[in-house]
Amino acid sequence: MKLLRLGLIASLALAGALLRAQNVEPQNTVIESESFDWRSTDKETTSVFTGRVVVTATNMKLTCDRLEIVALRSGDPKATIGKIEAFKSLVATGNVRIIQGDREAACGKAEVLPGDDKIILTGSPVIVDHSVNWTWTGDELHMLRGERRITGTNPRFTGPEIQDLGVDLGKKPEAAPAPAPETPKQP
Repeated sequence: MKLLRLGLIASLALAGALLRAQNVEPQNTVIESESFDWRSTDKETTSVFTGRVVVTATNMKLTCDRLEIVALRSGDPKATIGKIEAFKSLVATGNVRIIQGDREAACGKAEVLPGDDKIILTGSPVIVDHSVNWTWTGDELHMLRGERRITGTNPRFTGPEIQDLGVDLGKKPEAAPAPAPETPKQP
């Protein structure tokens, strides 16, 4: 099996300012897969990676069966490979798993939209925040970059237990203290 590696320098430019603000040391993005197809038009470059896809990047690891990346390009439109300006979208499908810091997501399809600073998860999505032991599921979940925020449709949230605030049925209620006697008013 031949593994293909591709370092995407454009990802560093896209994430560099954000990462410097968070004091995270940026690292090259590396994509490994069994095969890929790379095509360019005057304005976009589309790359499709298939078969045991693994993406490692700054503070992130993504695995899936298929990954399609669309990047905006500039420079000479006749050049075989133009200058990559920014990612337009990344769409991961099939056995998708994303690990980023203390959050982990699994789903059938993940659409990464850098321009909107969000990831849309569909296909039985599950997000786990290990730092607080919370889990979200739903029909569609959105993870928002730069925020510890998740939104979605038909959500189900599972979190740690909450202390029982109800009545202890096995315990007799204590008698209420008698009211304090009133002091007579002075004439």
